[in-house]
Amino acid sequence: MTRPPALRQGDKAMIISPAGKIDETIVRGAESILSAWGLNVCIGENALCQTGRFSGFIEQRLSDLQRAMDDPEIKLIFCSRGGYGVVHLLGKLSFEGIRKHPKWVVGFSDITALHAALQCHGIESVHGPMAKHFVDEGADDVSVRYLKSVLAGQPVKYDIPVGKYDYMNRTGRASGRLFGGNLSVFCGLMGTKCLSIPRKGILFIEDVGEAPYRVDRMMYQLKLAGIFDRISALIVGQFTDFEEDNSMFTSLYESIMATVGEYSFPVCFDFPVGHVKLNFPLTMGKRSTLAVYEKNIVFKQ
Repeated sequence: MTRPPALRQGDKAMIISPAGKIDETIVRGAESILSAWGLNVCIGENALCQTGRFSGFIEQRLSDLQRAMDDPEIKLIFCSRGGYGVVHLLGKLSFEGIRKHPKWVVGFSDITALHAALQCHGIESVHGPMAKHFVDEGADDVSVRYLKSVLAGQPVKYDIPVGKYDYMNRTGRASGRLFGGNLSVFCGLMGTKCLSIPRKGILFIEDVGEAPYRVDRMMYQLKLAGIFDRISALIVGQFTDFEEDNSMFTSLYESIMATVGEYSFPVCFDFPVGHVKLNFPLTMGKRSTLAVYEKNIVFKQ
């Protein structure tokens, strides 16, 4: 895996919207914070377009992303938001430019699809907060500050106390390349050339607005595809904006644990990643170490 160079003062960053449409004030707010980091920030030509639920037609979104990937002067591609739409672009993208001139790509949710494609081409990227988080929480927010630190080349060490789901954690220690992201987007890439499963990798998952039975179905999709036979650990992040389904007989998190109950790899729940304020940045494709203890969880990159 190729790690893009650490960001420096004066480096050029581009904000793009490869999926859903977004309000201009949010993009301008993120631009202000990135500029305060000392970056030279520009906004993609089509980043503020609105076509239905999308930020422009496919050709417009593709144009911005391809330009950012190809331009050797751009060191950071900051995705304004997720939503839906990255999948439209994957089959049309050329990765030649970003392979020659590696640069950071930041985003999460629907951007999971772009992270997965980048991993197939051997390039690390960052699953982390986007524009709305920047504006809502501000430059001093812990997740925003962690992101700045990661992009500056600092190592990651998260020491997290166990939460209310500690009784489901499975203790142990594992190392491997980090992969995964939004569960529904990840499952949508199964069987495509845009997804590569690292042997003995660490899988992490999160999602928003998915009914428990759909999460259960996606977990079984991963199981039947043999994903759990190949990983060294599972990180369960935040699943939000859903209602428990009493007809499922178990809670959403209990159903996740039941799916992997027969395996021996470490599992941790309630990790601070997802559609929440504590959305800690994670470097996709980077070799990582996870240690799950009775009272805390330690994650290093």
